[in-house]
Amino acid sequence: MSKIQVYCAVSLDGFIAGPEDDLSWLGEPPPEQTCDPGTISFEVFLEQTGTLIMGRRTFDVVMGFGGDWPYGSIPVLIATTRPLLDVPASVSTCKGNIKDLCEQAKQMAGDKNVYLDGGNLITQALDAGSVEEMILTAIPVLLGQGVSLYQGKQIHHFNSKYLGKLGTMMQTKFTNVE
Repeated sequence: MSKIQVYCAVSLDGFIAGPEDDLSWLGEPPPEQTCDPGTISFEVFLEQTGTLIMGRRTFDVVMGFGGDWPYGSIPVLIATTRPLLDVPASVSTCKGNIKDLCEQAKQMAGDKNVYLDGGNLITQALDAGSVEEMILTAIPVLLGQGVSLYQGKQIHHFNSKYLGKLGTMMQTKFTNVE
């Protein structure tokens, strides 16, 4: 059964990007970095992903990286009302309320999961009760400002399971209990 998941890095003060969508604070992990058993790498996470829903702002940031499209042939739905130009073949646009978009993505994902990416979409999906699980990797840095993981006004409760360390970072899985 497919589930809606969030997978992202977060600063100690709850930001997923710095001012102006800056991601330089993420740094590059050293090649000798050791990971505890039980942690979930991005590659392993993507192997379990059947569809990705991404916000337009996040899509524009990812496209700005240059190089190869990091999601391979996984179908990616970009929530936008603006046209997309020169995009990978696996990318298409979608619009509507987040609950319907999540259901559409679950149908597309089959027996794999749906990866939800982008602060605004994560907030909408949390408030709609659609997020089932968040895998967050805490980076030991304070940003002070930027794009928050959650900008809503509701309180959400989760069970947590510590997955382990990835170098100096800590990864935790949060399961929605609502």
